[in-house]
Amino acid sequence: MESINSTQLLEQMRAATALAKNNSVSTAGELPEGEFATLFRQAIDSVNQFQQQSSELQTAFVRGDSNVDLAEVMIASQKSTVSFQAALQVRNRLVSAYQEIMTMQI
Repeated sequence: MESINSTQLLEQMRAATALAKNNSVSTAGELPEGEFATLFRQAIDSVNQFQQQSSELQTAFVRGDSNVDLAEVMIASQKSTVSFQAALQVRNRLVSAYQEIMTMQI
């Protein structure tokens, strides 16, 4: 398994932030058609990837793989938890917005 590089992780976070700022909203106040679905799918895939990596590292550590240390396992587990919690919050906000729209008077 590859080790965690904090500099690389920080660069990825900065790139994601820049991408989010550049793609945040168009002049009409909405994302271009289909872009929301693409971004949402990428986010779900990312959460899934973090969870799979965490599970693989945990299994390797339990089996006694000498290439996997406890710090790697714990970091992967925390990344998985944080990404899942973030996705869950986005889901909750989307459901709340949907419910609010459905109760609006026309």
